[in-house]
Amino acid sequence: MENKQHKVIVFTSPSCSWCHKAKDYLKQNNIRFKDIDVSKDKQAMEDVVKKTGQMGVPVLLIDNKPVVGFDKKKIDRLLGLSK
Repeated sequence: MENKQHKVIVFTSPSCSWCHKAKDYLKQNNIRFKDIDVSKDKQAMEDVVKKTGQMGVPVLLIDNKPVVGFDKKKIDRLLGLSK
């Protein structure tokens, strides 16, 4: 299986349980990612809204493709984890 390093950014907030689930899932699959806390970084939140139209988190950017929420099927597809 190809093990290309994907560029993954996860926009989260500390109180978001789905954010924790998404980050745990990435860690379980040995996917490196950058975690951006939108409660501390207002500019990042504005960028997420511009890219996705969404105010909620988590939002994952996988190779610049947005995934809104913890959409495991889409995450698997974009990262090539599909079994």
